[in-house]
Amino acid sequence: MMAVLLTGCGSSEPPAQPSAKPPGGVSVSLAQWRSDEPVHAIEVAVRNTTDTPVYFADVQLVTPSFKTLPAQRIDSAINKTERTDLRITLGPANCLPKGLPEVQPATVVAHLSTGSEPPHKVVFDVPHPDPLLARLLRDECSEFLIKEAADIEFGPEWEESGKAMRGNLVITRRGEGAVTLNDMGGTTHFIVTPRHRPLGVLAAGQQRLEVPITLTPGRCDPHAFAEAKKAFLFPVRASIDGGQERVVIVVPPKPLQDRLITYALKTCGLG
Repeated sequence: MMAVLLTGCGSSEPPAQPSAKPPGGVSVSLAQWRSDEPVHAIEVAVRNTTDTPVYFADVQLVTPSFKTLPAQRIDSAINKTERTDLRITLGPANCLPKGLPEVQPATVVAHLSTGSEPPHKVVFDVPHPDPLLARLLRDECSEFLIKEAADIEFGPEWEESGKAMRGNLVITRRGEGAVTLNDMGGTTHFIVTPRHRPLGVLAAGQQRLEVPITLTPGRCDPHAFAEAKKAFLFPVRASIDGGQERVVIVVPPKPLQDRLITYALKTCGLG
């Protein structure tokens, strides 16, 4: 009997490390820069009001509203600061097949240490409801609902016509319902001019629709081209069966992006 007990003890894993409260004077909040949006990232903004540096080994966002990704390595010592940002990738939103979910509470889990102590697990409560997570969940799940009904993409054929680029959006059926494209917005780089508004309707029994679109440069100063973080995130406003309007971000494929930048530089006299 003693041998069995000893074998069992030798094969068991160590107990999970208990979570600790954050050190005094250290807090976090969530933020997002313009450059974070295209790569689905957010910032864990750390505030340290003490004179003791706090070392963050890794950081993880945990919430039922988004898929929990593995802890992301940080290896950063945060001195006294009003705000130092730690960028992490945000997991995909957990959307519903019908309607928009309510944002759920979130925590930031980190392995950190102060002074010479070894890193230990700490859980920061994010004030609920967090406005950034609520907006990101709403936007991503609105897009999800439209994409359940149809794919919206840039068509393959785009040609220069005078000082404009002309081509089509292609809408291809995936699910049920009539899909109305109400409008398409521009970006930091390009003005979108549809032939008419609404752009078009993919009728309930229709499988494919092409909508003509004209693009022209939005800004021609060199600074605008140097800050091309959201140049190709085109918002398309759509609805299903006359329901609430949703926004889908449509991104042209990389070869077309390169063509559009070359065209814009040439049209602006910067190429």
